Amino acid sequence: MRYRLNEDIVKRSLNTTILLAACLSPAAHAQSIVAQGNDHITFQTHAPWSPRINLAADTAMVYGIDATMPSRIRSWRDHGYHVAVMTGVSWGEYGDYLNGNFDGKQHWDEAQVSSDGKQVLHGNNPRIPYMAPSLSYGRFLVQGIQKALDAGAEAIYLEEPEFWAKSGWSESFKREWSAFYHEPWQAPDSSPDAQYRTSKLKYLLYRRTLAQVFDFVREYGKMHNRRIPCYVATHSLINYTQWRIVSPESSLIDVGNDGYIAQVWTGTARAENVYRGERRERTFETAFLEYGAMQNLVRASGRRIWYLNDPIEDNPNHSWDDYRSNWESTLVASLLQPDVASYEIVPWPERIFGAGRLYPETEPKPGQSVPGRVAIPKPYETELQTVFRALGEMHQQDTNAEWQHAGTQGIGVLVSDTLMFQRAAPSPSDADLGSFYGLALPLLMHGVPVELVQMEDAVTAPTLARYRVLLLTFEGQKPPSPKIDDAIAAWVRSGGALVVVDDDKDPYNRVREWWNQDGRSSGTPRQHLFQQLGLAEAATGLHGVGKGFVVRLDRSPSSLTYQKMGAYEVIEAAQQVAKSVQLPWKESNALVMRRGRYIVAAGLDSPESSAAPVTLHGDFVNLFDAGLAESSSITIHPGTRTLLLDLQSVDRSKPQILAASGNITGEDVSANRLSFNFSGIEDTQGIARILAPRVPKQVSINSIPVASSTLDYNGRTLLIHLLISAKPSKVIIEF
Repeated sequence: MRYRLNEDIVKRSLNTTILLAACLSPAAHAQSIVAQGNDHITFQTHAPWSPRINLAADTAMVYGIDATMPSRIRSWRDHGYHVAVMTGVSWGEYGDYLNGNFDGKQHWDEAQVSSDGKQVLHGNNPRIPYMAPSLSYGRFLVQGIQKALDAGAEAIYLEEPEFWAKSGWSESFKREWSAFYHEPWQAPDSSPDAQYRTSKLKYLLYRRTLAQVFDFVREYGKMHNRRIPCYVATHSLINYTQWRIVSPESSLIDVGNDGYIAQVWTGTARAENVYRGERRERTFETAFLEYGAMQNLVRASGRRIWYLNDPIEDNPNHSWDDYRSNWESTLVASLLQPDVASYEIVPWPERIFGAGRLYPETEPKPGQSVPGRVAIPKPYETELQTVFRALGEMHQQDTNAEWQHAGTQGIGVLVSDTLMFQRAAPSPSDADLGSFYGLALPLLMHGVPVELVQMEDAVTAPTLARYRVLLLTFEGQKPPSPKIDDAIAAWVRSGGALVVVDDDKDPYNRVREWWNQDGRSSGTPRQHLFQQLGLAEAATGLHGVGKGFVVRLDRSPSSLTYQKMGAYEVIEAAQQVAKSVQLPWKESNALVMRRGRYIVAAGLDSPESSAAPVTLHGDFVNLFDAGLAESSSITIHPGTRTLLLDLQSVDRSKPQILAASGNITGEDVSANRLSFNFSGIEDTQGIARILAPRVPKQVSINSIPVASSTLDYNGRTLLIHLLISAKPSKVIIEF
């Protein structure tokens, strides 16, 4: 009965599209508050602990629920890690369910099916289809989660609730359609209305499934006097939309989700987009927007989020140089989001550091065979471990995050989960997602650190209050509720500046939705918003509304992306309303943020700003250099990515470890002595740069003195090299 009750609540919430916190009783809701433990750094793995994946992290997420799960949990816990369990939601090794071993019934009719009658498969594996989830499938997942909790999992991470836009033809989905809409199933490609309603139902089904699991975990926690948070690992709204996938995204907060892992990495961020008529990869810029979309999910709720970085990607045919440069781009993009300081440092470390894991030595050229494969280069191993340790310290620096070089702040682009609802036949939105990139990329390319603003959260007063300028289109997305229009209109009247870029030609404007139902007769959602603003339905140009202003471009934002000068129309409109509300306009060729003693910087790949190049002056250690090189100035050119430690912000009154490519424990400092334990990934090159007030008298590693001729001391810092072992090495420095 508990699951049926949740289903009914979620169905009502979908109809009104106001996601109800009433899905949880007050007691259950109190249980969903997340423990703020020392779990800022995590990773996921299907392997047991081994010396080659001995990572400097707080938590190991053991992946998959199978017979080996308890022993894998023990192996990580025995080596000092907190242990959580992660498993797939929409796909997995779930043959027991499909073949009838779970409840005596076969469930192959719950595989997602496309219009050609073919199952949608994960990795083209015929044994692993993507699922169109039923209530019984939710109960199957609950059974697996109980095994994880019984084995001692401290938290549960549910990965990738994904319903492909091209699907919707399975028999189970047809049954769900009839039960939910109380009418015969309609082929998703039969009309825009059918496609939109299909996507809404897909969104509901995975939200319902996750609510089943969240409910169970809360009840289990009560019975065992344990506090067990649940998280969802998910791609960003931007990527899911571009890849044509429907997922519950923002709504999961209101059915018991305690937070997210933002699965943003090279594989998502290198998806091509179009800017000023040029389609190409823009890994840094896309990652910046993707991480921003994920930060946006938790900003209003205050829940937890971890940013994923992947030193390689799923495609095994790129070179190590390609993986490295793209990892640096995504990492820097994640560090330029000041409200987040928790990270998943790597998924699947065994595929990077494990024996026999080989990738191309050089980048394959189009049309040519993949060149020879090699193991990870030693300098990249060193750099990765240096950064992993720095990320572990980032939460300590979090309160000091501030922009040092950036364009105008306080500007956002409104987005909705409904971006995912218009991505398939018969009238898919722009293949390159120009309705979004057409508004966001012009700002970012001018150095404006634009933020994404979730429409579903707009009804919460503080959500919009932090912004002075917002950009909006209803092309490719729709406002889920009339209360969103009310909130936007109230924000404008109180002094906000709104840019609306919309030509009203989106065929999905005519779907059966609230703006043309229940006595409302607006032709488009944009017209309804203008009614709330007191503007004529067809108004264009600049208009004052209360204390604020609205400017409308009667243009398709997607069409602007294919025009050489289209981006400038968006910039001019933003400048116009910013001036109207007396917000100074500023541009930059680079984004530079200080996070405590760390400085993060990126030069825009195709800078549009006329501002002078940014040069940083100071006393820096480059954490992207395997030798931890020092420098006094860094010029941020187009494409530059850098993570620096600023020595000028360090207390120099005593010796200390500034940067190191491994895990440091047992640190003991006095005026004349510094000692610590150094460990990490077995058989990698270790390095540490240490603030030293004077030349060391002696350095020893595991009681063996280091020859003074090999010490690298520059009068201020000491550089130590050693071979890293999973077993800690004792380093003692005497002055």
